[in-house]
Amino acid sequence: MRCINQKTSKKWAMYHGDCIEVLKGIPDQSVGYSIFSPPFSSLYTYSNSPRDMGNCRDDAEFFEHFGYLVDELLRVMKPGRDVSFHCMLLPTSKAKDGVIGIRDFRGELIRAFASKGFIHHSEAVIWKDPVTAMQRTKALGLLHKTVRNNASMSRQGIPDYLITMRAPGDPVDKVTHDDYPVEKWQRIASPIWADINPSDTLQFRSAREHDDERHICPLQLEVIRRGIELWTNPGDIVLSPFAGIGSEGVVAVEMERKFIGVELKESYFNQAVGNLTHADAQGDMFDVG
Repeated sequence: MRCINQKTSKKWAMYHGDCIEVLKGIPDQSVGYSIFSPPFSSLYTYSNSPRDMGNCRDDAEFFEHFGYLVDELLRVMKPGRDVSFHCMLLPTSKAKDGVIGIRDFRGELIRAFASKGFIHHSEAVIWKDPVTAMQRTKALGLLHKTVRNNASMSRQGIPDYLITMRAPGDPVDKVTHDDYPVEKWQRIASPIWADINPSDTLQFRSAREHDDERHICPLQLEVIRRGIELWTNPGDIVLSPFAGIGSEGVVAVEMERKFIGVELKESYFNQAVGNLTHADAQGDMFDVG
């Protein structure tokens, strides 16, 4: 396994390296749940490394590269257990794509998993404020002047999705919840999650200084919390092959799960280690056993 650096504790392990190579060192059928945000093809560039999937020359190269990761996920996941990924539809531009529209990146990712044997299990639509999106992106379809001048180009905002794929096979160790209130289940079972606070992210909670590394799109902690609570048992291993600043790991540690994270970018890896170490210390404060 080629790994630049690694930091571990009793509750978590963070690896600085290529996620495909790191996963090759994880035993077969040992992971209870995986949740992550994959690179959005060439939409964002996180590093200059040729191992960074965001640096692929085109979509075909991205999905060829991503397919090797899906192969490893299929191998390390326990039978019948779940992998969740956070994604969105991608806007297209006239300069890059020839037309202004929307690309079904969500569907492309689903098909990438299904082609390897995963089962499309579940998805939740995560509501996003179109006004905030308009202010940030200045997208033609969201501008009010477009409604007045050329409404055929007006469109709705683009939500986020939490897509869940199930590994094939019958689970050896089923996830069970003896105490899961009906009210909570009805909220989680809703296909649209309109109650996710977009500011509930690790970088917001950590109140870092201005010169700290900014993670471009951290996943909201409540989204991670819902996935881990629903689809894991205490003590399960939770895996994130794109751990970023450690959001999935912090929630996993807080919820008494074990965590394995991989991050290619050194600054994100270092911050993830710091965030996980802090989560460890917070847990120890209340551990009187």
